Amino acid sequence: MASTLIDIRGLKKSFGDNVVLKDITLQVARGQVVAMIGPSGSGKSTLLRCINLLTVPDAGQVTVGEQTIAFSGKSTVLPGDRKLAAFRASTGMVFQHFNLFPHMTALQNVMEGPVTVRKTPKAQAEAEARALLTKVGLLERADYYPDKLSGGQKQRVAIARALAMKPAVMLFDEATSALDPELVGEVLNVIKGLAKEGMTMILVTHEIGFAREVADQVIFMRDGVVAEAGPPSVVIDNPRNESTRAFLGRFNARA
Repeated sequence: MASTLIDIRGLKKSFGDNVVLKDITLQVARGQVVAMIGPSGSGKSTLLRCINLLTVPDAGQVTVGEQTIAFSGKSTVLPGDRKLAAFRASTGMVFQHFNLFPHMTALQNVMEGPVTVRKTPKAQAEAEARALLTKVGLLERADYYPDKLSGGQKQRVAIARALAMKPAVMLFDEATSALDPELVGEVLNVIKGLAKEGMTMILVTHEIGFAREVADQVIFMRDGVVAEAGPPSVVIDNPRNESTRAFLGRFNARA
């Protein structure tokens, strides 16, 4: 794809004898929203962590924008700290359990990355952080510490914090799975807004209806492989793979 932003080729990852990713190849176009679904343990979260090198793959290569890093097991040589930080900064990561700094206010959490990593002047970082908190509907909570925020509010602060680094792509790892059901919608609405703005995103989610609504492409992973990929109208509504049908059937049965 001429507009490819993320290009993953031959990616493999094992933890001891457990082979988690088996030769994953995947391309994501600029502005595309990709939803990854599948049973627990299928490799979805590991793949996300490999994209921004929180987990180092055993083989293959990952390209984000103009930056490519290749992997060859124990002989892999990662780039220096500055290049590695720049690579990670291009992929904003939102985790299941927020990972906010408990001793910092919402505003300080959002400011921290730009000030510390990008060396953004504090006044500029604060103005940008306030704009991002406004974007996620939390400016009035700017001076609140995480223990005074609901789960949904914490996750929206986490999204603002990731956006503060001005990433090329946003990675969401089960961003709503730790939330009470009544708080899920406020986080999904923020993600919908980012999709409308053209943000490139990869979402690991069990919110099948949400994936159908916002994703351009849905990837079904099973046992460390991409078992099926395509638009939601195919993968969710008319899956061709028997394992995809079985997974969605169990999900629909629970609903």
